[in-house]
Order: sequence, then C-alpha cells, then structure tokens
Amino acid sequence: MHIVIMGCGRVGSSLARGLERRGHTVAVIDINQDSFRRLGPDFQGKTVKGVGFDQDILRRAGIEKADGFAAVSSGDNSNILAARVVRETFEVDNVVARIYDQGRAEVYERLGIPSVATVRWAADQIMRRLLPSGSEPQWKDPSGNVRLIEVQVDPNWVGTKLVTMQRKAHCIIPFLVRFGAGAVPDAETVFQDGDLLYAAVANEQVPEVESVFGNPPADH
Repeated sequence: MHIVIMGCGRVGSSLARGLERRGHTVAVIDINQDSFRRLGPDFQGKTVKGVGFDQDILRRAGIEKADGFAAVSSGDNSNILAARVVRETFEVDNVVARIYDQGRAEVYERLGIPSVATVRWAADQIMRRLLPSGSEPQWKDPSGNVRLIEVQVDPNWVGTKLVTMQRKAHCIIPFLVRFGAGAVPDAETVFQDGDLLYAAVANEQVPEVESVFGNPPADH
C-alpha cells in the first residue's frame, strides 16, 4: 500500500516509521522542512514540503495512487480540509483525520471521515484504521489461553446490535471505542461507522471471529 501522511510531528513521524516497517510506501507532507528530521536517517519514504490540502502538493506525494491518507497536523481545520480534499477531489476512501476538538470529531464521523482524538496511542489507532485486516491482540492472560483483541469489522455490520454480533461470532464484546472514548455496550447498542470493536476470545476462536466480522453478515 502507498500511504500519504500530512503532518510530521510526533504522531505523523511515528505513523510513517511504523507503516514503513510493515513494508508499505509512505510520503509525508509538512510545511516545516525541519520536521522531517523526526523520521530519522533510515526513513526511505518521500518527504514533501507544503500544506496537505494543496492539490499540487498532494500529487507530488503520490495521492493519485494512494491507498490511504492520514491528516495528523496540529490544526483541526487543516486536517479536516485536507481530508475532504483527498476524499472529494482524489476519491480516496481510506482517510483518517486527527481531531483535537471532540465535538468536531463527532460531526466529521457523521460526514463519513473517521477521526481519532488526540490520545496517547493516536498513531497506533490511525494505523489500524488505515490497515484494516484481521485483529490486533491487546491483552492475553498469563496462561496464554484467552485474549482481548481489537477486531476489524466489515462496513456492512453498521447498524447491527452488538448483542446480535456477539451471538453470530460466538464471542463476548466487553467494550468498544467511539469518538476516541471507551463505552460498555448494553442490549440496545448498535455498531456505528468508525467504532473500534474489542472481543474477548479463547485462542482457538480468533480465526472464526476474524472471519465472521471481516465479512458481511451472512444474511446481508
């Protein structure tokens, strides 16, 4: 995959290095040339000086062939403007914006632009949204028999009650993260676009849970 990142601060540089370690090509945009020093001497990707909502700058970063875009600069307005330009002008669907204002984050989620609040693990959350495949282990018990995983969920599950999802995947969903905040589901909780879903499973259940949630519901 080719990923374009706007913003080379702590989150952007961490995200760029992490993606490159996973074998993806990366281009980083920042208005400050000195910011690229955070990438380190081993970074093999492309750096482009400029603003990430400038279409010419985006083209230089390879947006026309990009599989994903992350807007992680220090400004909400810049991030959301860049995210909208990338989605609406270059038709890149896989877009994530880092938003500091929680109220704004909820609005942009409703517009179809996933956002990640400014939390300590922002780079990790953004990477998981850019690379939606399988599950990520979050915790496992000392015996190694049981684990908590963050599961990537097919968009066709949106609108489904979590109690139904638990039944179909034969697992327990103890909590989810919505708009950057954790929430314990109840009987009426419905899976929404942008939710991060966590499942408690036995080791042998992982492939089944990944398969069920990674595909549309069987009755879809």
